[in-house]
Amino acid sequence: MKKGLILVVLLAVVATVYSAAFVVDEAEQAIIVQFGEPRGEVISDPGLHWKTPFIQDVRRFDKRLLIWDGEVTQIPTLGREFIQVDTTARWRITDPLQFLRSVRDERGGRNRLDDIIDSVVRDIVSGTDLEEIVRSDDWDVNVDDLDEVEQERDDVVLTQQPKLGREKLEAEILKSAAKMMPSLGIELQDVRIKRLNYIDSVRRQVENRMISERQAIAERFRAEGQGRSLEIIGEMERELRRINSEAARTAEEIRGKADAEAIRIYGETFGADPEFYSFLRTLETYEALGENATLMIRSDSDFFRYLEDRN
Repeated sequence: MKKGLILVVLLAVVATVYSAAFVVDEAEQAIIVQFGEPRGEVISDPGLHWKTPFIQDVRRFDKRLLIWDGEVTQIPTLGREFIQVDTTARWRITDPLQFLRSVRDERGGRNRLDDIIDSVVRDIVSGTDLEEIVRSDDWDVNVDDLDEVEQERDDVVLTQQPKLGREKLEAEILKSAAKMMPSLGIELQDVRIKRLNYIDSVRRQVENRMISERQAIAERFRAEGQGRSLEIIGEMERELRRINSEAARTAEEIRGKADAEAIRIYGETFGADPEFYSFLRTLETYEALGENATLMIRSDSDFFRYLEDRN
C-alpha cells in the first residue's frame, strides 16, 4: 500500500515538474500565457524556464527572419496595361507581446501581411508606368545592338531613363507598408517583386506581335537570301558563258591552226607529186562509197586510166 502511494506521489511530482518546466531554443522567444492572457515579460534567453503548472501555457515565436510570399495579383498600371505581380517579403517578430495581442500567431501575422502588402503594392503599381516597374534605375540600352524591328518600335522609348526604377519602387512599397507594422509587433525587412507578366489575354497579344515581328524578320532574311542566291546564280551563269565562249574561241583557233597545218601538208604533198596526190584523193573518194556500192565509170575517167596503167 505504501509503495503504491509512493509511486502515485512520484508520478504526481514528475507530472508537475513536466508541466512547470519548458525549454526555450536559441531561435525562439516565448511568452507565458494564463487563461489566454500573457503573464510576465518576454522570455528570449535560451535554456530551461519555469511556469505555473497546469494553469499556464507557453506561446513560442520565431526570432529569425521569416518569408512571406503573396498571391499573384492582377493589377492595371498607370498606362492601363494589366499585369500579374508576384511579390515576396522578409519580416521578423520584434514585439512578441504586441504580436500576440494583435494577430495571435504566425498564421494571423501572414494574413495581416497579405492584406497590408497586397494593398500597398496595388496602390503603387496602379499609379506607375510599366517601364518604371520593369526597368532598373541604371537602365542603359544600346539601340545599335538591337535588330531593325526593335529599333523601329513606336510603343515604347527604349532609351528613356526611368524616374524611379524597380529598386526605388520596391523601397517605396517597403516604406509605405512598414508604417503599419509596429502595431502588429512586426518589423518588415524588405519587399521584392519576384516576377512580372502580362495577363493571359494581353500576353497572347504580345506573343502574337512578337511572332509576327520574328516572321517579318525571317521573311526579310529569306528574301535577302533568295536575292543573293539569284545574284550568285547569275554570276555563275555569266562566268559559265564566258568560259564556254573562251573555250569555243580557243577550239576554233586550234581547229583553224590544224586546218592550216593540214592544208600546208597537203600542199607540200601535192607539190611534191601531183599525180600521186590526185590518185590518192580519187581512191579516198571511192572508198567513201562503201562495200556494197556499185560504181560505173567511164572509160576516160582517171580511175579507169589508173587501172589501165597498172595492167
